[in-house]
Amino acid sequence: MAEFKKEKLDTFLGVTRKYMQVRGAMSQKELAEQTDVGVSTMSRFLSQKSSELNPQLIAKITAKLNIPLHEMIDFVEEDFADRFIRLVKFYKDELNDSEFDPDSVEATTSAGGERETPRAEAVETRAPNQRKEDKAKSSAELSIREKLESLTPRQRAFMTEFLNLKLEERDLIVDLGNNLFQYFKMKGMDI
Repeated sequence: MAEFKKEKLDTFLGVTRKYMQVRGAMSQKELAEQTDVGVSTMSRFLSQKSSELNPQLIAKITAKLNIPLHEMIDFVEEDFADRFIRLVKFYKDELNDSEFDPDSVEATTSAGGERETPRAEAVETRAPNQRKEDKAKSSAELSIREKLESLTPRQRAFMTEFLNLKLEERDLIVDLGNNLFQYFKMKGMDI
């Protein structure tokens, strides 16, 4: 199963380099140290000389550079997005012990040859057919939980970023959204 869209790797690496600069002109060596991987491993990854896309490395980079998920979620395959978001949260230390599924943990080998076990990878418990059935229900019949579960990975990434904002920042986003809704209604457009 592919976890990332290889054709979008250049875009992800561009975002990574941008945030390396935004976070204080960080070097590859400094990023390698912050993510606990070898300098050569980081260099191979950033220069696209590694044949595999390691989810742990990508999640560590995303977490340590604090890259907003909405900027790179298109790089992640839809089936893997929920697990990837949880993995990033794990590396940001945003998950509680109750928020991960220990049965879905995959042990991997770090660049230094040590075994590491990311506890944050959760298994998608809903079948694809169940998602289609949920989408078929009218929005009036759906509970809030069902509506949240029916969001696309990109929408979930936005929600995560939104919920991490300060109260005033969230209010600003809501005000902007309300203005957009009013404008579309005034123009007679269906949303």
